[in-house]
Amino acid sequence: MIEIHLKEDGPLESIVASKVQGLINQFARQEVYIHLETTNGAYASHFNEDFFSAGAYIRNAKIQYEHGKIVGDGPFRVGLKMDIGWIYAEGLTHFELDEHGRLLMAGHDHSGKLAVALEISKTPFK
Repeated sequence: MIEIHLKEDGPLESIVASKVQGLINQFARQEVYIHLETTNGAYASHFNEDFFSAGAYIRNAKIQYEHGKIVGDGPFRVGLKMDIGWIYAEGLTHFELDEHGRLLMAGHDHSGKLAVALEISKTPFK
């Protein structure tokens, strides 16, 4: 299930690409834990039997990426280049560096529902 992280003073900030790029760079070339999840309504698909839901979920994948890149004008795509491939998330709209030093990025659809989450941490997620 996608976690909704809220700051004490409100929701996550809208992405500013240059700010997020700097944060992505801080995690490069070291072992980190990744949480990546997408959904197009998998948790609510039981309300409409004609709706095809799809999603992906990975938590606490321990990786090391060479470099990361944020691209787009919003919503954004973040790619993490590893020595044997890529991890990427598309549709990101908001971010936060939380009190635990984790970079939390989320993508909300036009109605405000969470559709994608990409989180990077130096310690495993609970």
